[in-house]
Amino acid sequence: MRNLKRILLGVFLLLMVLIVLAFVLENQQSVSLLFLGFSGPQLPVSVIAVLALLIGMLIGPMVGWFFGRVARRSRKHAV
Repeated sequence: MRNLKRILLGVFLLLMVLIVLAFVLENQQSVSLLFLGFSGPQLPVSVIAVLALLIGMLIGPMVGWFFGRVARRSRKHAV
């Protein structure tokens, strides 16, 4: 059973790597983003999408942790 889980995990990770590789290879067009008057460097679409995903994966848990602390603090003071 343990070996089956390892094999399935390996297959899943291999599929994810192949999907990301296909995404990167299909999105090689260079674009320049303009945000609040600031223009960024020309980067492939795939790089921008992966950077946005990674930044979201970092910011999301931090926001959740912050609001969890605020909620716990308000419950503590309410009692």
